[in-house]
Amino acid sequence: MEYNVVFTTGISDMIREHLRRKLVNPQVENLLTEEIRNMELVSRKELPADIVNINRKVRVKNHTKGTEQDYIFLSSNFREKPKKNKYSILSSMALATLGRKTGDRFTWPFDEGEMDIEILSVEDYSNPN
Repeated sequence: MEYNVVFTTGISDMIREHLRRKLVNPQVENLLTEEIRNMELVSRKELPADIVNINRKVRVKNHTKGTEQDYIFLSSNFREKPKKNKYSILSSMALATLGRKTGDRFTWPFDEGEMDIEILSVEDYSNPN
């Protein structure tokens, strides 16, 4: 890995549980395990505003597909609404971008193949309805 991700304790625990339950493919499991080993752990109050986390709106550029899209990452208990760009914090894109910051560019193995992803912006999102 080129850099460490920044996780809160809650996000770190959530990812560990997701991995324990074998809810991702082996390639993603290996990447997430490596990220957890190299993460920077901070409290929610210390989390920088430009880090992808729960209740954040994230603008992502997919260089592989040549597209840009907004994602709003909400609790895993929240029903996803793709037409409103609202996704679970455990969705594929959330797991790929969690803990990363604005400007980060990386490749990630999605179900439809490896994608070259860049985080264009991150902002707070406080209206989960």
